[in-house]
Amino acid sequence: MEAWDGKRKRTMDSLNCALISRLLTFIFVFSSFFFRCSLGTELTFVTCGSVLKLLNIKHNVRLHSHDVRYGSGSGQQSVTGVTSAEDSNSYWRIRGTDDAACHRGSAIKCGQNIRLTHVNTGRNLHSHYYSSPLTTNQEVSAFGEEGEGDHLDEWTVECGEAVWKRAAAVRFRHKATEASLAATGKQYGRPISGQHEIHAAVGAGQQGLWRAAEGMFVKPDDGPQAAQRDAGYPHTEF
Repeated sequence: MEAWDGKRKRTMDSLNCALISRLLTFIFVFSSFFFRCSLGTELTFVTCGSVLKLLNIKHNVRLHSHDVRYGSGSGQQSVTGVTSAEDSNSYWRIRGTDDAACHRGSAIKCGQNIRLTHVNTGRNLHSHYYSSPLTTNQEVSAFGEEGEGDHLDEWTVECGEAVWKRAAAVRFRHKATEASLAATGKQYGRPISGQHEIHAAVGAGQQGLWRAAEGMFVKPDDGPQAAQRDAGYPHTEF
């Protein structure tokens, strides 16, 4: 009996050591990533690879998506606007396009083409000539799988300076159709009661202005090692 108890104790000690080792590894990896990001105000511009929420200035709603499909139009995953600042379904990751690599940590330039990938579902912000449900303008959806979609996922960042400033109002113009991402002010009923319609429209005016809100902003890499790595492997996402 004593021998069995001794063996069990040694086994438990071994398991505990293994668990502690894994926990320390996780903490190290997470910390390495976390400290390369900014949750505060030290970065004044938006960078590639960052995860953020986009706030519509006119209607004070955040760009949102979820695994609920439109009941008309394309039938793709719906994109809406929500007033809640805490909803985790409002996070989008900034990525490059097939034609324009986006190096992780590099500032997003005004006029640059990007993709916005919904973090929780892996689908890209998308538009096309299907009619939006409430205003019959251009439908905006989330499309693709694991961040892979098509050319209709590409948006041009329009702003007034050299780079996208976090405090600045910007527009997102759909590259293929020239329409701008906008919130309409119209609200849905069930099953997404109170959420605002998002569409794309030419001449969107104030409804097409967005600002970077909450998020984790990847800091720019610097030094020769970073330059060599980017030259050999163009990061487009985390």
